[in-house]
Amino acid sequence: MPDESAFNVTRRTVIASATFVPLAALTAAAQAPATALSPAELKTLEAFIDRLVPQDENGPGAVECGAATYIDRALAGALAAEKATFLEGLAGVDALARSTHSAAFADLSPEVRDELLTRMETAPFFNRVRRLTLEGMFSDPYYGGNKNFAGWDLIRYPGPRLAVAPEDQKMSTPPKPYRRSAYGR
Repeated sequence: MPDESAFNVTRRTVIASATFVPLAALTAAAQAPATALSPAELKTLEAFIDRLVPQDENGPGAVECGAATYIDRALAGALAAEKATFLEGLAGVDALARSTHSAAFADLSPEVRDELLTRMETAPFFNRVRRLTLEGMFSDPYYGGNKNFAGWDLIRYPGPRLAVAPEDQKMSTPPKPYRRSAYGR
């Protein structure tokens, strides 16, 4: 039979140890999200996604929606297994720009970047970047993209809702933006 004195915790011990819980929670919440890309790689990625979905009269582009932040965080977390391949792809894009135009991809004019991206649009890397760009534009802002709900505003998605009132279900009335992440942030 175990010694009962081992289970004898005083009220003072419980209260004293509980004071560290909020401090730990605040510290964890204040830590910056992990990133995978260097500043130079991020600059190349932004130049790439800016040409996939550029800002225009219809609204923000991929850069303004924070798609690069989404991709960077994903490569540091859930997509960490793809990081090496992704970085090789970015390096390849930059190498192509340097070999054909003697400049970094990010330093080329939009027209020249379009020309290079057109040459590689059947490559698996191009398709992966395109897919991740769209995810970053339209996913829940919790994941780092869709900055200020710009992607959702662009497609007129009001946001996730647990319940919708009858007046909000009328087809003749555009839904009011909810402006909240599904994760409450």
